[in-house]
Amino acid sequence: MKILQLDKNHPLISEQLTAKGFVVEEDHTSSYDKVLDKISDYEGIIIRSRIPLDKNFLTKASHLKFIARVGAGMENIDIQTADKLNIKLINSPEGNRDSVAEHVVGMLLILMNKLFIASNEVRNGIWKREENRGDELLGKTFGIIGYGNMGKAVAKRLSGFGVQVIFYDILPNLSDEFATQVSLEELQNRADILSLHIPLTAETHYLIDENFISKMDKNFYFINTARGKNLKTKSLVQSIEAGKVLGACLDVLEFEKSSFENLEVENMDLKFLLDSDKVIVTPHLAGWTSQSKIKLAQIIVDKILDNFNV
Repeated sequence: MKILQLDKNHPLISEQLTAKGFVVEEDHTSSYDKVLDKISDYEGIIIRSRIPLDKNFLTKASHLKFIARVGAGMENIDIQTADKLNIKLINSPEGNRDSVAEHVVGMLLILMNKLFIASNEVRNGIWKREENRGDELLGKTFGIIGYGNMGKAVAKRLSGFGVQVIFYDILPNLSDEFATQVSLEELQNRADILSLHIPLTAETHYLIDENFISKMDKNFYFINTARGKNLKTKSLVQSIEAGKVLGACLDVLEFEKSSFENLEVENMDLKFLLDSDKVIVTPHLAGWTSQSKIKLAQIIVDKILDNFNV
């Protein structure tokens, strides 16, 4: 079976699949059109986010048996067309759930305790204690939307912080020892902190907008490590200015390129986020640790081998 790997990943993918008899070829630079010209030669594709696998692409991939996404999100794949063509879809959300969970907790603690602000001030000879009083997690209600791999990992990490964790998910009966499932309305009524762990779909595009935020009963902290377009940025900016959102931790932005490799739009809303001391922004790296790079790759290999009985 010939496999084309379109993004740089941990070398164990090529090493282990080659050892099992697969032919793995690498192409990390060719454009969409150049890949399209040769895709019919391959039975498998391993991707991250560089090239969109749309209907046109999948139709030309006449021998394709599977697509493996090294990561969680599948929004750059035309899933309906893949299903119609009996193309197996594989991803590896288990691989970076721990790094995402630790990133969520880390960003939140930094924001609530004003650690960046205080550290930068001390470096510049400014010593402020009263102005940099922090806010404790203890006793707060932490609300999660999306209780899959990422959401569950976050709840587990929070188990020692003395917070009550609640979550909303479209699937029923997901409560466990770390979190309690509630309706979306109850979550909006109770949450002091809101964290997103959902895919990007037609239903979740701009899920968090001015209407959603207005239904939050408390002033709250907001965290997004899911997808930038789950949030309407202008609504967040307005809510921070109004004091409804106390602060935001954003690992993803509405203005990212589809490859997640850089920003494609710069505007006043983005400038506000970058200039605000109530916002922490990181470059889509919540799932990127040295450990997760290995785990993501190993899970992909294991799932490919399991699916093809190797």
